[in-house]
Amino acid sequence: MTPSQQLIKLLIERSVRMGDFILASGKSSSIYVDARLTTMSPEGMTLIGPLALDAIESRGWDPDAIGGLTLGADPVAFSISYASASRSRIRRAFTVRKQTKAYGMSNLIEGPFRDTDKVVIVEDVVTTGKSALQAIDAVTSAGAHVLGVLAVVNRNDGGIEAIRDRGFDTISLTSIHDLMG
Repeated sequence: MTPSQQLIKLLIERSVRMGDFILASGKSSSIYVDARLTTMSPEGMTLIGPLALDAIESRGWDPDAIGGLTLGADPVAFSISYASASRSRIRRAFTVRKQTKAYGMSNLIEGPFRDTDKVVIVEDVVTTGKSALQAIDAVTSAGAHVLGVLAVVNRNDGGIEAIRDRGFDTISLTSIHDLMG
């Protein structure tokens, strides 16, 4: 079984739920993907990091850093950053807060992020694209250049298209169709 097939199997076993759900977008759905049950597991991290790096490198992206909107993007970014340590180029991980911190340094972006970075925005599940677009706005406002967006799961609900409509390339490791059988 390939690493991609292993990731799909793990997502199906741990993260996919059938029933009646209201998604963060407000839409109703008969399928819910709680990708964190996979992305935060050791097995998921060991698959996602190398798979995502391979996808990023095959697209020709050469980021300095990887990150996205907390909480869904965090384990994805950390997995990729960790996996990059065994490759020829290390990629730093960062996280984008949902709101600017009201104390300390008042940061919106946490971690070893630099305003001159070329970055890839990551997301666990893309539905509407809102979280990825919020992260894009934060890092571009800080001066970074976004190379593209990588999703672990594309729900095929218009989010990838919304990101592309804003002029950003996208990669998805899996789609909702892969997880439905």
